Amino acid sequence: MTARRPSRVTATEAKNGFGRVLETAMQGGVVLITKHDAPKAVLMSMAEFEALTHAADAQLDTLTGEFDALLVRQQTPRARAAMRVAFGASAKQLGKSAVAAARSRG
Repeated sequence: MTARRPSRVTATEAKNGFGRVLETAMQGGVVLITKHDAPKAVLMSMAEFEALTHAADAQLDTLTGEFDALLVRQQTPRARAAMRVAFGASAKQLGKSAVAAARSRG
């Protein structure tokens, strides 16, 4: 992925000079298309687009793996028993536990 600043063109310039704008994107550049001085669209090469897409996929795969590992750790007999105790506790017992936990953290 390139770290260059994107070229800026107005929507009218992009429309009237699409071949030049497309060539810039195909050569690895990124073209920011504006309308009334506000960014509205980006034109980039397929390589740039695929790099961005795959980066997001990799992050999602990492998060999925972390979630799955956390879920597995929560499925132990000890964790299940603790959840049964927590759901069966009275408000007073939960409050007591919360205070004890806060004190132990300092």
